[in-house]
Amino acid sequence: MMNENQKTFVISLGGSMIVPDEVNTQFLQDFKSLIVSFVEKGYRFFIITGGGKIARMYNNAAGDIGKPESHDLDWMGIQTTRVNAELVRILFKEYAPEKIVYGAGEATQFQTHGVVVGGGWQAGGSSDQVTVLLAKEIGATYIINLSNISFVYNADPKTHLEAQKITDISWRDYRNIIPSEWIPGLNTPFDPTASRMADEEGMEVAIMNGNDLNNLRTFLDGGEFEGTLIHK
Repeated sequence: MMNENQKTFVISLGGSMIVPDEVNTQFLQDFKSLIVSFVEKGYRFFIITGGGKIARMYNNAAGDIGKPESHDLDWMGIQTTRVNAELVRILFKEYAPEKIVYGAGEATQFQTHGVVVGGGWQAGGSSDQVTVLLAKEIGATYIINLSNISFVYNADPKTHLEAQKITDISWRDYRNIIPSEWIPGLNTPFDPTASRMADEEGMEVAIMNGNDLNNLRTFLDGGEFEGTLIHK
């Protein structure tokens, strides 16, 4: 479980939070206010942005007009995460470096900033994979995953009315209910590649709905949160 004295957090900020249909400026402003309130208390945040609906839209278009391979789709998705990352970096301009994190080894260069923002780094997984790589780089063992879902379910609730929410689950059990392999555009709470890596590293991931910022505040304060904890 999270150390109550922990003051460095890695956040995977889903593209669905940034651009659900249009850019969600109200959410971004509210998110900034919350994060800054903790930065001013000495907390640090490493935020990796996803591509979300925009990435899937471009991937679908590529399939309609050409014959893209998996790595083509991954790299197009990576570019959309970087556009989102630039927007979030500008949001936190007073607290963040003047550039987003583009690859391994870069995050540790920024030791004095309250917020560090990055997008996708490499093909083979979603921005979740990058979040795990960054967490490993800075020695963090806890990741917050913010998207438009509140819990992990034992089946897809969109197609299974009897699906039950899960508040606590091991990596072994979680990996048994999601696809075993990553394909570009796959929509799961935490992607298979990232899940395997997080499992191997003994990391814990808190899945929660980013639209409930009071829930995130409670979590950052060390309280009980509404969501799913995935752990070893």
